[in-house]
Formats: sequence, structure tokens, C-alpha cells
Amino acid sequence: MKLQTIQNKIYEIREHKIMLDFDLAELYETETRILKQAVRRNRDRFPSDFMFEVSREEYNSVRSQIVTLQKGKGQHSKYLPFAFTEQGVAMLASILNSPKAIQVNIQIVRAFVFIRQYALSHKELTDKLHELEKKYNKQFKDVYEAINYLLQKDKEVIEYKVRKKIGFKRKEED
Repeated sequence: MKLQTIQNKIYEIREHKIMLDFDLAELYETETRILKQAVRRNRDRFPSDFMFEVSREEYNSVRSQIVTLQKGKGQHSKYLPFAFTEQGVAMLASILNSPKAIQVNIQIVRAFVFIRQYALSHKELTDKLHELEKKYNKQFKDVYEAINYLLQKDKEVIEYKVRKKIGFKRKEED
């Protein structure tokens, strides 16, 4: 299974990176109702920071992000999906013991780790850029002022050249 396929099924809801039950069921090659049934039987293993049920509004927001929605009766569940955080997905491995579930869970955890590392490196880079801007903006303040002065002076020279001539004018000069 490709890492990109899994990454495309990771969404952000309530400031958490999550995966939805129907996407996980597809990856595990099982039915969503079976996955949900296993979770309900082991509810004590899934505190709210591991898994939660999404609201109708959150679900509609996620559905709008899914480009290839299938149309037709029975294509979408009438029940709101469960959202699993990275820890919740890891906990699923303990209740779904099939070889496929274990294999898929390893790939999913790798995808979450990759996303986290990317986000951290992006944040570090942004912080460094802000630091450099602050440092060099102070050092080059005089240079910026001189450039602005020269630009203003050039603007005045251009305006001076555009002025109309004073004195006798021939008809062709107007």
C-alpha cells in the first residue's frame, strides 16, 4: 500500500489529524459496521483523545474535501463516522488481529509520523525565516530608508521633466 494513499485519507478535525472509520475499514478490507462493532465492544480502549464521533457539520466539511464521492442510494452511511487519532489507529491494532490489519496499521503509523515530521520541519523553517527577517530588517533599516529616498527623488525628477514649458508656444508644441 502506498504512503500517499494513506496520507490522502488523513484529515484534520478539531485540531487533530484523524482517519475516518469507513476509510480504515476500506484499508483493512473489512466492512465499516464490523470495525465499529469491534470498537463498541472495546469502548474502554478508546478515550476521547483516541476516537470520537464527528458532528454532522464536521462530516459535511470532510465530505466536501473528498473529490470522488460516489452517488446513489446506499453509498454513504446514515450514521456519523468515528474519527480515530493516531493513538486510536494504533489501538485498533490490538482489537483487529488479522494479518492485514497489522500490516495496514504499520503503514498508517508511518504516514502519521511522516506528516508530523513534515509539519515540524515546516514550522522550524518558518521560525528561522522570521528570526532572520527581524535580525536583518534592523540592520538594513538605513539602507531601506536610503533606497526609499532615492526612489522618491527619482519620482520628483520625472515630475520635473514632465512640466509644461513656459513662454511662447507654437501650435505644434501643444
